[in-house]
Amino acid sequence: MLKKISMLMLFTAIPFIMNGSVSAATSYDEDFQSWGNITARGNFESLGNSKILWWMEGQGRFGADSSRFSQSLIRPALGYALTEKTSVWLGYAWVPTSRPFAARSPFNEHRIWQQILWSDRFSFGTLQSRSRLEQRFFDIPGSTDVHHRFRQLVKLGIPIAEIPNLSFVVANEIFMNFNDVDMGFQSGFDQNRLFGGFAYRFSPMVTTEIGYMNQYLNRRNSSRPDSMQHILSVNLFLNF
Repeated sequence: MLKKISMLMLFTAIPFIMNGSVSAATSYDEDFQSWGNITARGNFESLGNSKILWWMEGQGRFGADSSRFSQSLIRPALGYALTEKTSVWLGYAWVPTSRPFAARSPFNEHRIWQQILWSDRFSFGTLQSRSRLEQRFFDIPGSTDVHHRFRQLVKLGIPIAEIPNLSFVVANEIFMNFNDVDMGFQSGFDQNRLFGGFAYRFSPMVTTEIGYMNQYLNRRNSSRPDSMQHILSVNLFLNF
């Protein structure tokens, strides 16, 4: 058990060091937020093809010390299972956004996204990698650029032997921009999201996850300062 906790602490320390080194050199705003997520996944086995997959995700995010609904996200996708461990996906996302996530007036964002998802079980737990590309479009007067962004997530779940179906979970996701756009995004490092918490598996179909997420937003060359969000993250995963 101690060995598992040590591995978890080591995995967690790297992003904190990176966030600390970035934030030490610059000032930033802080906010407490609450994010809720429901993600359902399944296949079309009933139609005769278990390799074709589907994904439906919905999120609600509350900002300004969790006092106002600030962003929602609807993200459907279709995928294909290359192996039992690896799948590829193509999807769309609709992201209505308002203050404090929006600098000025509310706007709608539309995304096309592609990803490779890999997961495997080891003696120490479950390791997952998600590599995602996004093409982002903004319904804002005067905004014509398409923002291209890459996201890399690594997630580790370590079972707690003393409590069946309960796991430590730690994850880190880094975001990189590929281009400068008129929305103010600059090429290079965009943000980092670090999560730590617990997951409980109610059944093979239902898993819930709750914990703390630290989000660092890099807003260099922008009129807004960098931002660090302290987020209560609550997730429900449904596997059909």
